[in-house]
Amino acid sequence: MSQPTAHAVEFRLARHDDIEPIRAIEQAAGRRFAQVNMAHLADRPPASAANIRQRIDAATIVVAVDVHGRCVGFAAFEWLAGEVADRGAASRIYLAELDVLPSHAGQRIGAALIDWVAQFAHGQGATQLVLSTFREVPWNAPYYRKLGFRTIDDAQLDAALLAIRDEHIGRGLDESQRVFMYRTIVAPQ
Repeated sequence: MSQPTAHAVEFRLARHDDIEPIRAIEQAAGRRFAQVNMAHLADRPPASAANIRQRIDAATIVVAVDVHGRCVGFAAFEWLAGEVADRGAASRIYLAELDVLPSHAGQRIGAALIDWVAQFAHGQGATQLVLSTFREVPWNAPYYRKLGFRTIDDAQLDAALLAIRDEHIGRGLDESQRVFMYRTIVAPQ
């Protein structure tokens, strides 16, 4: 499922030779948190090569590749099951991470990565994309809201989302500043 965009970027599932470029993208994108007084996040190391290799082996990471074959962004995702915002049990995709090189920001690569994941998920029968993000960081919740994501009230968090929240707390994230969001997956047009 490789699709060109207006910016000559293609999307594909990640391969093992993408591990270090993915780590570099994560680190470069993470540095942006220094701009919003979150230096503790800006200085974090990227995911381990072993973690990324597991995602690649599970086919749960997609990369954006420029015309020179260079990775410029990625989206990591995983399957969730459980209750979906007043709609009963359904399959969901959790968007665990979305990063684009700062040099490629503003080209809609992040939005296109989300759309790729949504199309993939739809083809697998998923009905919803879910993510967790910072409420006030401009390229977090406000950005996702523009892409059609809506906030999930804390009272509607099921066991799977609460487990994600607990894992975030275990990594030192301040969950009082974060929010879960969802977007219904619709058939591609």
